Amino acid sequence: MNSDKKNRIMKYELPKLPYEYDALEPTISKKTIEFHYGKHEQTYINNLNNLTKGTPYEDTPIETIIKEADGALFNNASQAWNHIFYFFSFTPHKSEGPKGALAKAIDEKWGSFEEFKKAFVDAGVAQFGSGWVWLVKDKEGKLDIIKEGNAGNPMTKGYTPLLTFDVWEHAYYLDYQNRRADHLNGLWDIVDWKVVEERY
Repeated sequence: MNSDKKNRIMKYELPKLPYEYDALEPTISKKTIEFHYGKHEQTYINNLNNLTKGTPYEDTPIETIIKEADGALFNNASQAWNHIFYFFSFTPHKSEGPKGALAKAIDEKWGSFEEFKKAFVDAGVAQFGSGWVWLVKDKEGKLDIIKEGNAGNPMTKGYTPLLTFDVWEHAYYLDYQNRRADHLNGLWDIVDWKVVEERY
């Protein structure tokens, strides 16, 4: 968010990605990022600014809006946050997987990294309609995989999000058509596990 000192109002803006739009190809094409991040996400942010204008939320952190609001305001705030969280989870540099405490926690919960990936993809495929699949930790630091429909965000249930894959059709239809499982399995090649470890 940027602060307009004259009006003392916080304005939500689309942050620049830490990689070029074609850097994640072939997993995510340049065209998909142009539409998904450049247009869909920009629309959520524009809507969020319009919906908060003149309300008690116009100078409020987006996480607070997600936890407190409902209806169109929640939907646009959560979708704006979810997409930034999603796209900032990726890197063009192939990662071998999580390390350290996160890797240990995954092994303790699912038995192995491969079993975790399978469970995560299965949950994403099973999400009916639009939504998200999340790796989260609870207040005690225990990991879980949860599904959220539409604009759902695990912060509303007291979880800390660590990683999410988008299962809205606009996330993958240009590249994978109706092959959601292929889209989800492909994303493992570009996950920035250093970022995920920092969130843990």
